[in-house]
Amino acid sequence: MSHRILIVDDEAGMREFLSILLEREGFQVECAQDGDEALRAVQQAPFDLIVSDLRMPTLDGVRLLEGLHKLQPEIPVILITAYASADSAIEAMKLGAYDYLTKPFRVEEIKAVIARALEAKASRTPGVFPWSGESSPQPVEGLIGRSPRMIELYKLISKVATVSGTVLITGESGTGKELVARTIHKNSERETKPFLAISCGAIPESLLESELFGHMKGAFTGAVTAKEGLFEVADGGTVFLDEIGETSPAIQVKLLRILQERVFRRVGGTEDIEVDVRVIAATHQDLQELIHKERFREDLYYRLNVIPVHLPPLRERREDIPLLAMNFLAKYSEENKRPIQGIAPEAMELLLRYHWPGNVRELENAIERAVALGTTAVLTPDCLPDPVRDPRPETRDQGPETGDQRLQSHVSSLQSPSSGLKSPVDLDAVVSRVERDLILDALRQAGGVQKRAAQILGLSFESFRYRMKKHGIEPGNRTSDHKPQTADSTTEFEEPSETKDE
Repeated sequence: MSHRILIVDDEAGMREFLSILLEREGFQVECAQDGDEALRAVQQAPFDLIVSDLRMPTLDGVRLLEGLHKLQPEIPVILITAYASADSAIEAMKLGAYDYLTKPFRVEEIKAVIARALEAKASRTPGVFPWSGESSPQPVEGLIGRSPRMIELYKLISKVATVSGTVLITGESGTGKELVARTIHKNSERETKPFLAISCGAIPESLLESELFGHMKGAFTGAVTAKEGLFEVADGGTVFLDEIGETSPAIQVKLLRILQERVFRRVGGTEDIEVDVRVIAATHQDLQELIHKERFREDLYYRLNVIPVHLPPLRERREDIPLLAMNFLAKYSEENKRPIQGIAPEAMELLLRYHWPGNVRELENAIERAVALGTTAVLTPDCLPDPVRDPRPETRDQGPETGDQRLQSHVSSLQSPSSGLKSPVDLDAVVSRVERDLILDALRQAGGVQKRAAQILGLSFESFRYRMKKHGIEPGNRTSDHKPQTADSTTEFEEPSETKDE
């Protein structure tokens, strides 16, 4: 039996277009010209899915959702909207809309969204309705996205939460690794027990050992009393070890013992303490590369990487940017009591084109800033941070594209107008010069923060540092004009001590 879909739109042309499209896909289709007519249709016959315009006379898409919530809350609703309707779209998502599409949309796009919605309705898979209301499970609270990458992530989180294996979460800074860890814990059988998080890169080794494993009285200067560590306090619950790649060899040995034997000793202690703790670790680094550099234990890596979860960077799921931006807009407009109604199309275009090295965290900061500076009913480009508004190509996409442009510029300088390449050409020197220029540009764009610069170029931190050393770019300085360094041509590029990536 084919699925029944109700099309709701006040434009006859759109109703006809969607009807023809979906009937060709084998669906049974009915149409309504407004929300009132749609509610009457739902009362008369069951539907598997509703596709509705957001803005309609009499009863619009938001009010339709309110009515459906009382009649048949299990019907997934896909809304068709535009950027300018930010507040309405956010309200619709809170009321339980499955997804939304912006006009103009592609045929393949709406077919894919409809297929996911029908599959989710049939399976009732937790996590597939990331913005649903109280009528549907919501194990991914706080994570926002409707892209295929995020839908797959929701499904994976739902599965991971029901098992007890160790989890390794990887992803760039600002992608939400701790949020995922908390979600896994919240939806596991350990939910009623503690969830304790610690950033391994933010605490000195001597203090980190005490924080994790506790210490005995007199174990070191200042240890006037015995202290329980995180693993003791979290017994029965979950310990989240952020930036696990920053741990020392000594800490790694003790972590390996906990994972293997579920026992440890306090600093200065002689007795083993047994605990039942689930470990979730996270890193933005390439641990396999650290293993190759002999900075991370291979046996610990395999103990941690039982269940790998990778979070995609924002630039790889750009279709989520409008929803994220509108969510942050609603949040900070309310917090700051600013009557901002939406985001201007030209501002949204800039948000979509920027490459977001800081990922969701950077986008949230940009919207919060824009709300604070905004003086009109909609956010305009002048409210956005300079890097987002900068028209230079390298601020709008990833390093590889910028590298292509940089390489083309160098190649052009080596070419004669009519005879092709000038001769001779030192290819290795050209490639080396391009690479060096890109590293310096990334450092400038990142304000000297090396980890952020590595992210811009799509490199691991270790690989970035290696390339800096290869080109004579010292951690504390760089050249200002891409020429060999001299004593008078350095500018401070030191990484701030507080910029530990999370």
